[in-house]
Amino acid sequence: MLTMQRKDLLKRKSIRYAEYYNMVEIQDKLYADSKDGKTFKNLIEIISSENNIKMAYRNLKTNSGSNTAGVDGLTFEDIDRLSEAELVGKVKDKIQNYQPKAVRRVYIPKANGKLRPLGIPTVIDRIVQQSVLQVMEPICEAKFYDKSYGFRPNRSTKHAVAMCYKLAQHDGFHYVVDIDIKGFFDNVDHAKLLKQIWTLGIQDKNLLCLISKMLKAPIEEKGKRTVPEKGTPQGGVLSPLLANIVLNELDWWVASQWEEMPMRNPCPSDEIPNKNGSLNRGAKYTRLRKTRLKECHLVRYADDFKIFCKTYGDAIRFKHATEQWLSERLGLEISEEKTKVCNLKKNYSEFLGIKFKLRQKGKRWVVKSHMTDKAIKTQRKVLAEAMTAVCKAHNLKIAQHNDVIAYNQKVVGVHEYYNMATMICSDMHKLFPPIYRKLRHASSTNAIRKTPPPYLMGAMDEYFFQKYKDSAAVRYINGMIIVPVGYCRTKPPMCHSPGVNRYTPEGREAIHRMLSDEAYGEVLNELSKATFEGMSIKQYDNMLSRFVAAKGRCEITKLPLELEDVYCHKLHPMDEDADRYSNLRIVHKDVEKLIYEEDLNEIKTLVERLDVKQSAKLVKLNKWREFIGKEPVNLPTLNRL
Repeated sequence: MLTMQRKDLLKRKSIRYAEYYNMVEIQDKLYADSKDGKTFKNLIEIISSENNIKMAYRNLKTNSGSNTAGVDGLTFEDIDRLSEAELVGKVKDKIQNYQPKAVRRVYIPKANGKLRPLGIPTVIDRIVQQSVLQVMEPICEAKFYDKSYGFRPNRSTKHAVAMCYKLAQHDGFHYVVDIDIKGFFDNVDHAKLLKQIWTLGIQDKNLLCLISKMLKAPIEEKGKRTVPEKGTPQGGVLSPLLANIVLNELDWWVASQWEEMPMRNPCPSDEIPNKNGSLNRGAKYTRLRKTRLKECHLVRYADDFKIFCKTYGDAIRFKHATEQWLSERLGLEISEEKTKVCNLKKNYSEFLGIKFKLRQKGKRWVVKSHMTDKAIKTQRKVLAEAMTAVCKAHNLKIAQHNDVIAYNQKVVGVHEYYNMATMICSDMHKLFPPIYRKLRHASSTNAIRKTPPPYLMGAMDEYFFQKYKDSAAVRYINGMIIVPVGYCRTKPPMCHSPGVNRYTPEGREAIHRMLSDEAYGEVLNELSKATFEGMSIKQYDNMLSRFVAAKGRCEITKLPLELEDVYCHKLHPMDEDADRYSNLRIVHKDVEKLIYEEDLNEIKTLVERLDVKQSAKLVKLNKWREFIGKEPVNLPTLNRL
């Protein structure tokens, strides 16, 4: 419904998808084997499996960029027309004889006014990359450093910022090394990356060859094609994982300087995990502090990372050591302008749209944080443009409901992301002036009011009304609520729980209730394995979603379905996009027969057998019959037969 809620929903769905296609046990085993230090030499077989390919399609089709075309001009709308067998066969052939097509180069604006280059692979190449990602990710997750948060499952920017707050305020790390890598994604060494993948235990030569070809896919820009000698294209499905593999070596190098420093006489308590799954390192750190080692901790989100130290001297040493290490080991350069040592007692340090420092409160130092100046400028512009669309150039009476909803969603999205700043209330008031001017000008039309309307337009407005009705700044436009920008409260971010893990049964329990615990879980697994002649991959995929939404029950009779009784009904079978999710319903096969039946005696038999005489069931049935041009079922007429 809202921006952050959509992201959370997608995270939950991505776990569900593995269960739809019976990939859970495979991914769990890959993760467990990687934890045990095993190597993997036959991953292509798993990558090219039917279930993995169907899962890759499902994961990608819900992405916001699914309708972005590659150099061949095709989008997921074109792929949707293929049958399940055709899509699986096409992708499997591509994997086994991999020759990537060119990557289309596009540019998107950055917050500083510059342009960020993106590489858009073709749809089939994206599905291949996603298929590879789904197999490589559990192996890599078992080897990744705990304080790396970017582009990883069940981790977020808020987890990274929360760890920064903890280290600065609770643990006493008042000096931060802010490091910026110059053009990271454009300067990744391909040979070094392949060696790092091999070191992680992924030693399937066919897969490494496929990744090598993927990295060297030609880049097409303005009709010209160039073959890259280094770098990973931003926009590729696999690029974020490859970036984490590159910098994972840096993570563990920094950790080896303190957290993972081996002890000559280790204490048994060092290896006893806490309730949340993390190791209790308190006793170990107490012994290490008696040495002359430099105490430090790293927090990383993609290529943006910080090293927290306790003294200025330690921070300076780490700055130079890290610069040298990145240059010698990874061939990466540091931006001298953006790399610095920050004393949090005096200056702000910026990270992921938040700037934070320490202020003294009694005898303690506590975190004080704001939105960055760049974030304020960017969001002020975005919200002002959205409000302009609402105001409709001096004619509020024709303002569209969707424009108001879009504006409200942007405001709530800003609130939900930046509410981790302790001073977010004052920051929100900096976003308000241009919006206030537009509202004040529009108020002259009498379309904007301070009093609630006699009715609300829909469920979204009801949700916003209940959340913001106590704010004095709330306004209404033509019966629709306008979310007040300044009404935002601080919500301290929470650190990532080590117990949450997509690739262990215990970790998934902390995320959601497993589908296998549901009464329809077994039928769903069987349904995901079944084949349906003539059914497109889009309809097949949406059918699974609809089956879960209906909790495995017929949407007319409300009775649980067995596999042989499941039928996917189309409300409007002649529509151009008849396979879309909203046009599908899950019913018993006899209900499908009843929807199309014209013989009154047969209709009477089916109505009695299916027990659809109840008003609500009969109304729904007749509505569906009306959609396909059939006469409604009339009970008095049937009773006279």
